[in-house]
Amino acid sequence: MDSALVAKGSAPWQLALSALSVVALLGRRRHPLPVALLTLPGAFFNEIWLAPITAVYAVAAAWPRPRVPVLCATAFALVEFFHWPLDPGLFELSRDNALYAIQSVMLGAGPAALGMLARTRGELAERVTELTAGRQRESRLLAEKVLAAERARLAREMHDVVSHQVSLISIQAGAVQVSSTDPAAREGARTIRELSVRTLDELRQMVGVLRAAGVPGTPLAPQPTLADLPRLIDGSGLAVTSRLDPGRRPWPEAVERAAYRTVQEGLTNISKHAPGAPVTVRVTARGGRLHVEVRNGPPPARTPGTDGDGTPLPGGGHGLIGLRERAALLGGTFTAAPAPDGGFVLHAVLPAH
Repeated sequence: MDSALVAKGSAPWQLALSALSVVALLGRRRHPLPVALLTLPGAFFNEIWLAPITAVYAVAAAWPRPRVPVLCATAFALVEFFHWPLDPGLFELSRDNALYAIQSVMLGAGPAALGMLARTRGELAERVTELTAGRQRESRLLAEKVLAAERARLAREMHDVVSHQVSLISIQAGAVQVSSTDPAAREGARTIRELSVRTLDELRQMVGVLRAAGVPGTPLAPQPTLADLPRLIDGSGLAVTSRLDPGRRPWPEAVERAAYRTVQEGLTNISKHAPGAPVTVRVTARGGRLHVEVRNGPPPARTPGTDGDGTPLPGGGHGLIGLRERAALLGGTFTAAPAPDGGFVLHAVLPAH
């Protein structure tokens, strides 16, 4: 539009120079400096503004150093001031010439300053993005380092304390099994030894998982599934009435593992807090969900929460918290509450998907 208005009534070669300035702007992003040079003849012979202003801006926005943009802006200011045809009065020291010189300088300096400002702003934005990404990466590495240190500490504690004591339990149970002449005592010692060995296997696997955290491809021992529930119930030493009917559909491994851990925690709590109480375990499939219930009746007439010699058994409630977290991660629910008959009920609902 600028070229058409200014070049109206001009000679054909002047129109050609103006058209060249306009067409050259199409390549200002890839070749800003040649485009700026191509717009100067049109500015000199036809006094067009928009094309050279746009070209100077493109040079300033693309060039990393200010020398070239300043030279382009100076060239445009000189072309604008000494435009064709040259007026001898331009060399006189007058107020009009001073104002015209200021106007020419502003026409050249304005787009150059805006272009350099846009380039600087873009560089700052990229720098901020890089710094943000770097800080996030450092924070992630620090968190991973802290987590690895905590996992290693837990692994050491489990290996040095828990595994050692469970090993002693297994050894003592083996000694009782060999030396005792009472069949009931030998059977109880055998059960204790089997449970101790199984616990040691799980502890070793857990220690290996903690130490190998973050290492891909670490082999894990087979995790318990619904098929292992009968053995778990038989080895609990409790009077359990079970109904295991998970249906024929294949359940996800995480669901089967959560169901197993729910039954395991329920039987463990009953052994600690209500030994001798009648126990019912139900695992049923209804409506695409696996329902797991462990219910015990009121304990017999003895002090709750004690073993045979009256020593209180520890219980911090962390097992129930873990079960609730497992169910929540799978999109299910978990409840643990006293029963109306004085017993206790654990109930988990685990979705198939």
